[in-house]
Amino acid sequence: MIGLISDTHGLLRDEAVEAMRGSELIIHAGDVGKPAILDKLRQLAPVVVVRGNIDSDAWGKTLPPTAVAEIDGKTIYVLHDIHELDLDPSAAGFHVVVSGHSHKPGRFEKAGVLYVNPGSAGPRRFNLPISVARLDFRAQPWKVDFIELNDRNSP
Repeated sequence: MIGLISDTHGLLRDEAVEAMRGSELIIHAGDVGKPAILDKLRQLAPVVVVRGNIDSDAWGKTLPPTAVAEIDGKTIYVLHDIHELDLDPSAAGFHVVVSGHSHKPGRFEKAGVLYVNPGSAGPRRFNLPISVARLDFRAQPWKVDFIELNDRNSP
């Protein structure tokens, strides 16, 4: 199982940590906000992370704008804003594209590629849900579970 999280904006809720527990890999699709968030996630599993538009200070600029993860023979392309996608994932051989930025959880398929946005796990924005997702390649078809989090801030 792969844990998918994005747009924490400096807030890592206890519920988000619990939802990521048991992951073989965690993908953070940007707008991390604080390096301590990645430290906490790395206690659970290896983390692949990309820089989001708010990750503009010195440590944030060290994060890559895109990343590639491979697990169980599947390749995953990670970027923060899907509108900045500058390649054809199908032609490039990717199986999944993970992005964030919109704060809207969702999934769709196009040209044999699964696109997933886990939504925003950080502070609530407008009336959008607070969520993370889990991706399971063992299920056929691949299973994406969205987990809505409570609107309580973690201590």
